[in-house]
Amino acid sequence: MSLKKIAVLTTGGDAPGMNAAIRSVVRCALYHKLEVVGVFRGWAGLINEELKLLDHHSVSGIINQGGTILKTARCPEFQTREAKQRAYNTIEKNSIDALVVIGGNGSFQALSDFYKEYKVASIGIAASIDNDINGIDVTIGSDTAINTALSAIDNIRDTATSMERIFVVEVMGRESGYIALSVALAGGCEDVIIPEREYNLEWICHDIVEGNLRGKISWIIVVAEGAARAEDIAKQITDMTSLETRAVTLGHIQRGGRPTAFSRQLALNFGSFAVDCLLAGEKNKVVGYREGKMVTVDLEVAIQKKKLEADKLYNLIKILT
Repeated sequence: MSLKKIAVLTTGGDAPGMNAAIRSVVRCALYHKLEVVGVFRGWAGLINEELKLLDHHSVSGIINQGGTILKTARCPEFQTREAKQRAYNTIEKNSIDALVVIGGNGSFQALSDFYKEYKVASIGIAASIDNDINGIDVTIGSDTAINTALSAIDNIRDTATSMERIFVVEVMGRESGYIALSVALAGGCEDVIIPEREYNLEWICHDIVEGNLRGKISWIIVVAEGAARAEDIAKQITDMTSLETRAVTLGHIQRGGRPTAFSRQLALNFGSFAVDCLLAGEKNKVVGYREGKMVTVDLEVAIQKKKLEADKLYNLIKILT
């Protein structure tokens, strides 16, 4: 395949560092004399031909911005044969030789389905606050999301200690407890509720009461949104212990904000590596970082469920309580 023109798009949920990845893809591709087209609003933009030719100036001043200048959107329509055909027609009409897709697990599942049918050369760049891409150690945005949540929990700890209260803090993670476990450990929290482990609220309340009798005046429980609702847990704790409990939902603040240096460095390296892979003739891969090295992972491997060492981290959190 003679590579002359590539398209870059961001799909699914946004993650801090996506803009840095876009910048890297565009400038590295231009360095190698390739044309770059930006696709707006992910798969929907490919279906509806929302394209713009990108140059060096197009990605100026975005390295420190959260979100994505290409915008992103969920696109259930892309599951249909008609929508995929329209996306392929856009690729053919605009003489696009390859795709660079920046996104998470759902994005790569859609890319896998598209590749099986149309065989368009594609490279995925792993960007997900949940760090849920199988076969790699870390994704763009996960470090930033953890630090954002951690900063909030540190602030909540001040109030919890001052007012001698229990707080239940809900963080993002519909199917993964990665963020919850990470911030619970780094924040010195007393317990964590995640999708990967069954929880027993009676045991949690027993620990709270025992701690209260020992003079422990504050308690923070982190809850992943896919495991429970903070408001429900807080109410049940109050009912079971008669101790005042407050619920806090951090919500989408975890997706936004300026990417950390680590998230930016990952994004810049991933973007450059993605272009190198396409130039080398690789396709149907996801680029990532594993055991200190840049690697490629087969798309079919990347979309498999990633195993989280939940028990090991949970036990450490309880030991340190």
